Amino acid sequence: MGSEYFINSQELEDKVRNLLPSQGGAGAGFDLSASTQIIPVIDLTESAEGSNLRQDLQTSLSHGSVTSFNVVNTTTTIISNTGYYRIFGALSAISPTSTDEVNISISDGATSKILINGKVSNRWSTAGTGQVISFDFVVFVPAGGSVTATSGGAGSLSVAGSTRQIADIDGELTNP
Repeated sequence: MGSEYFINSQELEDKVRNLLPSQGGAGAGFDLSASTQIIPVIDLTESAEGSNLRQDLQTSLSHGSVTSFNVVNTTTTIISNTGYYRIFGALSAISPTSTDEVNISISDGATSKILINGKVSNRWSTAGTGQVISFDFVVFVPAGGSVTATSGGAGSLSVAGSTRQIADIDGELTNP
């Protein structure tokens, strides 16, 4: 059997009263106690919040949770809804004949910023040579914002991949 000790700390008692008003206490020195007895603690937070998935499983991909894109010689909006998104894929270039760019940009509705950029020049002389740059990152898209993919080069450059919403604008996780 364990021993019980009373803790008399005004700072700790005040903190408990602020965090747990219903535990106001019966008097100074008797609000808090410590014990040498081992008492197991079970964390039910995930179940209470409605999520039974571990965080790593929550970010998994499924047929219904990803949206794929393949952008060649154009600009395409790949995300237009608010929230947190994972974007993954590759920028590729095969025998470009001019100086062109391929990129992914994020906009707040007024200005855009490039997140990843591939710029190639006409330095390859062998047909069929190419380069692939893979990417995998998470973005936050606010109201009025969007993410676009741009590819120039008349078919010699492309950006392809998928997006997956991992949380809504309030940070509530989105299950696969």
